Amino acid sequence: MSNNALIDTLVGDLRPVARPRFGPQIVLLVVLAAVELAGFLALGTMRPDIGAALGRAAFWWKMAGLAVLALIGVAVALRSFRPESMPRQGLRRWALALAGILVAGTVIGVAGLGVDGLAARLMWRMGVECLTVMTVLSVPPVVVLGYMMRRGAPTDHQASAAAVGVAAAGWGAFIFAFHCPSDDPFYIVFWYALSCAAITVLARAILPLISRW
Repeated sequence: MSNNALIDTLVGDLRPVARPRFGPQIVLLVVLAAVELAGFLALGTMRPDIGAALGRAAFWWKMAGLAVLALIGVAVALRSFRPESMPRQGLRRWALALAGILVAGTVIGVAGLGVDGLAARLMWRMGVECLTVMTVLSVPPVVVLGYMMRRGAPTDHQASAAAVGVAAAGWGAFIFAFHCPSDDPFYIVFWYALSCAAITVLARAILPLISRW
């Protein structure tokens, strides 16, 4: 059999594959986020000073910044599951958004609290607890996005896994922010960055091993 005949035989029964739709995936993620947030708050975790926090710029910086990072991360992750995508570009956009949020937090932090007593402001015991809970809250989105990644066709597995990691980390941090009693930008940047780094490293190490296609 000639090469051309062999190729014709192999591709003769192939049919165009429909592009994956984001709609069902987004609905699933929204439902998961609502259930996780509702379940977390049902445990009585809402910060008791939420009324006072609503009047502070640092609180809105924290909540809006984490929401933006989670949304951009999820969008980059979902797009990365397509073979033609270039997730590294999306990750660079996510990094630019992070840089802008950090600059805004620095301005708010210096204006409100200055730079004195940075070590004491970290509140190590509470910070370790925050780090632990945020990491736990990031696990469900890692699992669901990892499943979507496995069912997709990513060609850059490392970047796609990193996108899943930053999306899940932002997601978990946003949910935890409803409980976190600190709005100090220095505290937020330090502990939340550690949680994000931990989840991203784990996702990047594990997901490429289970998502080969």
